[in-house]
Amino acid sequence: MKKLSILFIFVVGLFNAQKLTSGELSIINQGDVNTALPIYQTTDDHQHKTLLSLSTEIDPVDPNTAVLVKRMKESLLSTDGGVGIAAPQVGINRKVIWVQRFDKEGTPLEYFINPVIVWRSDVQNLGPEGDLSIPDFRDQFYRSKVIQLEYVDLKGQKYSEIVEGFTAVIFQHEIDHLFGILISDKKEKEKNDSYKKIDAYQKSNLNKR
Repeated sequence: MKKLSILFIFVVGLFNAQKLTSGELSIINQGDVNTALPIYQTTDDHQHKTLLSLSTEIDPVDPNTAVLVKRMKESLLSTDGGVGIAAPQVGINRKVIWVQRFDKEGTPLEYFINPVIVWRSDVQNLGPEGDLSIPDFRDQFYRSKVIQLEYVDLKGQKYSEIVEGFTAVIFQHEIDHLFGILISDKKEKEKNDSYKKIDAYQKSNLNKR
């Protein structure tokens, strides 16, 4: 029964994921597929429009998805201190992100396909954030301290996990990108004196995402 449930979820996911467009395929496969894709900037009108657009699910087992995932990692590694990146930041409005896992030994980079935050704590913390797509911008933002995340890998296998601290902040930031939400456009949340800054913020200077 468990195997049937996993198969059902996988098939439903594939059904909901639209095929990549010719334009998306052109971007994903342009040039050397082993190199980084350019990171979109808000200073360019066309790129800014892409960054503000909603992203849709992607077929995890499409070979082009693996190429996108690989090139996004190269894009992130090409930055100066970036700790996360979302597909819209390389011109693809699809639900794929990379996050540096400060909650794991060795702080590895990991990819997440069709990620969804299914729960977030009411308790929030305040900390600084920057963005790889917004030059010279930093500000303070409130984020939930703990989240529950669901996602799939390149084989379509579904996962669920609880994430907290600075890594949870990165996830929330990157998933905002999938909804066309940029930190430069976020309205300042109501201040609450009971909030406290996350220690992870104070210990890490890696806050560009």
